[in-house]
Amino acid sequence: MSDEFNMSMRKFLKQVGVTSQQAIEDGLRNAGDGAGDSFEAKVVLTVDGLNVEHVVTGTIKRGGA
Repeated sequence: MSDEFNMSMRKFLKQVGVTSQQAIEDGLRNAGDGAGDSFEAKVVLTVDGLNVEHVVTGTIKRGGA
């Protein structure tokens, strides 16, 4: 794979990671203390033109303060 491809992919994945973390943190703040201690999460990645659909699931734990 080309350097340009690798750099553009890394930039995209960094944007996904940063913006996803911000969205989760915002959701947790808006939910308040009564929302629970763990949350099931799912990310679905699709790539137009490549017939790619990739699903990642997991649990996000709030943890103690």
